[in-house]
Amino acid sequence: MAVVGSLNSGLTGNHEVLFTKSILDGVSAIIFASTLGAGVLLSAIPLFLYQGAITLLAQTLAPVLSDAAVAEMTCVGSLLILAIGLNLLKVTKIKVMDFILSIFIPIGLVLFM
Repeated sequence: MAVVGSLNSGLTGNHEVLFTKSILDGVSAIIFASTLGAGVLLSAIPLFLYQGAITLLAQTLAPVLSDAAVAEMTCVGSLLILAIGLNLLKVTKIKVMDFILSIFIPIGLVLFM
């Protein structure tokens, strides 16, 4: 959700996925902090850095990408989030990180169509 949400935020300005992820991370952080201590707070620094970097990169690429490419990238990202949900429900065992670069395949496909 971090990669898809950051791309979505940078390309379209839609922050819904990042807001949802922040709620999930906040609940998890409270649970982890109760057992692991205040060190959990420090995990926010690298999280902010890489999500911010992805968002800024997406903002710089947004003028170059067509609306069709952005829509297709959003579709692929949504499918990856669906796969994460199915993994959490223990319906499937999809290795979602193996497919993370598939978000960028629609850029090439849209250029050839």
